[in-house]
Amino acid sequence: MIFEDAREHSMVEKGIAAMKLTTITNVSLDGVMQGLGGADEDRRGGFERGGWALPLFGKDIEGTTFVKDVYQRADAFLFGRRTYEIFAGYWGVMEDSGNPIATALNTRPKYVASTTLTGPGWANTTVLSGDLATAIRELKAKPGGELQVHGSGNLVRWLFDNRLVDEITLLIYPMIIGQGTRLFPESGPDIALDLVDSRVTSKGVTIQVYRPTGRPEYATAVAD
Repeated sequence: MIFEDAREHSMVEKGIAAMKLTTITNVSLDGVMQGLGGADEDRRGGFERGGWALPLFGKDIEGTTFVKDVYQRADAFLFGRRTYEIFAGYWGVMEDSGNPIATALNTRPKYVASTTLTGPGWANTTVLSGDLATAIRELKAKPGGELQVHGSGNLVRWLFDNRLVDEITLLIYPMIIGQGTRLFPESGPDIALDLVDSRVTSKGVTIQVYRPTGRPEYATAVAD
């Protein structure tokens, strides 16, 4: 850590910014992030309400524009294995489509946190299978803008546990799914956040951008 701090300090002195790790997550009002893209995208745990985001998001021009802009800012992408395979199967075959999201994903470096994935077929992919925390800190220490994490719920929760997240973007949909995997577990680290951007699209999707600032403050007991 001393070496990393010294390196980051040197980069700041030279005016070179290190990459920040940003998570971008689509969630329902009750925090569900599972299976947003399609009915059969993720049926783990008997989840039967998949595809909840597309009917609303497909009509949301402001939200779509925001997401396209987010992908353009990425210098690199970091995925968990499940999300990586979903993206590879969809965006990875759209290389020449002219879609700005597909262009970003197909032309920029991709990293996958996995101990089982070997020989990934999507170009510009590196598998991180060893000391994940060290590997991610080394990625973040490189000069650049954003190392983005899309979806990848298990990975995102691990990143929060290890205090590796610099910025959190939530797209909150005005619906209650009532089942499925939530972004935040029932028990986990406590994190104070600064709200740095907030907007609401015409379709009611709330976009919130936060930066972690340490642990929250708690009220203390007051003597009678």
